[in-house]
Amino acid sequence: MEAFDAVDVIRAKRDGHALRAEQIHWFLDAYMRGVVADEQAAALAMAIYLNGMAGVELSEWTQAMIASGERMDLSGLGRPAVDKHSTGGVGDNITLPLVPLVAACGAAVPQISGRGLGHTGGTLDKMEAIPGWRAELSAAHIRRQLGNVGAVICGASPTLAPADRRLYALRDTTATVESLPLIASSIMSKKIAGGTDALVLDVKVGSGAFMKDLPAAEALAATMVELGAEAGLPTTAVLTDMATPLGYAVGNGLEVAEAIDVLAGGGPSDVVELTLALAREMLTAVGHSHSDPAAALADGSAMDVWRAMIRAQGGDPTAPLPQAREHDTLHAPRDGVVRRLDAYPVGLAAWRAGAGRARQGDDVQAEAGVQLHCRQGESVRAGQPLATIYSQTPQRLPRALATLADAFDIGEAVPHKVGPLLVERYPRSRHPSTARGGSTWPATAVRGTLRTRPTTFNEGGTRDGEHAIHG
Repeated sequence: MEAFDAVDVIRAKRDGHALRAEQIHWFLDAYMRGVVADEQAAALAMAIYLNGMAGVELSEWTQAMIASGERMDLSGLGRPAVDKHSTGGVGDNITLPLVPLVAACGAAVPQISGRGLGHTGGTLDKMEAIPGWRAELSAAHIRRQLGNVGAVICGASPTLAPADRRLYALRDTTATVESLPLIASSIMSKKIAGGTDALVLDVKVGSGAFMKDLPAAEALAATMVELGAEAGLPTTAVLTDMATPLGYAVGNGLEVAEAIDVLAGGGPSDVVELTLALAREMLTAVGHSHSDPAAALADGSAMDVWRAMIRAQGGDPTAPLPQAREHDTLHAPRDGVVRRLDAYPVGLAAWRAGAGRARQGDDVQAEAGVQLHCRQGESVRAGQPLATIYSQTPQRLPRALATLADAFDIGEAVPHKVGPLLVERYPRSRHPSTARGGSTWPATAVRGTLRTRPTTFNEGGTRDGEHAIHG
């Protein structure tokens, strides 16, 4: 005899009532046992999408998803563990240099990451451009590698918050992706179950991100920080700009090459800036604020950890990265200033070239992507190369190139102002100078639905308005 009836739980949420803790825990447990059907779980997800969740309700939902699986035990490593999560963007390869950098400074970094869907790339897809590297590791391997190397980038174990894995797949096919409580609980249930001592969230905001505007990004950040605090996991969120791409490389192998440049002491200034800022946040979170990540980049110790991490996961850090057979270049149509370089069309062009997937399980091309040759605010001459697009499939290039052209606005007027890379921070106890224009924002999130700008994938892409959230 079941304690509740699924229809009663769905009806309660449909009618705007807060679910009780025992209803939530029963529903998710019954769903994993097969007592609750997929269509009933989809109905509840839609009710949550429409009506949101109260604070206690969302906390219980998150704890129930954690309880659906195992929790990793990272005690006894001899160093504190700190994780990072990004909500995904265009050219966002920060995880790749960040993980070995923080490990080189004395922390353990158990980076559980995901794959891309749509225009935002996934960390695991990027790492798999490295010959031999593997993403799927056992819990024993993760602990051993953290003890020996201090750093690991891998996929989530199927035993970590398995209820979230099932619900995410369901949400992706039922137009319930853009629900703030479901997004926040999805991210935080896996991170809390991962056993880390502290967590830093990189919440992207702008055209190339899931959250297009600052209020939506703030709401998500504040909610996740609160969920971490309620679970005893110290959590910090940094809001970062994604109106224009990070760095010059967009695409799996291209972004790996750029990350290696950063580890070698070079790389684009914005990628270096954000890598160092997040490294300092992570180190401060675990009591290592005295460590200097800039020095670890300069002296090569971060590169040493990168190479050891790649070898520990079966990869060859000295092997050449894959190169595309085909490419085409976009040239400036006139003299002028790059007034705008929009992240979203750049990401979409890379996706059309083969760097991303339309559906979970699709293959991606490690070689495909976009290499930018200029940045927003720079002057260009007619005929000058603006960007090169790469693909293994020549038929993909014309449409991808046309999409890429939409990213550039070249003219004589004053360029659109490039905002600060670091927009905001939660909680606001440090770095007040990073706030955009000195604005203040509500500390308490409205736990409802994120209204995002509709996208234009289709033709085999994700549905309008749907995006993936990455690790």
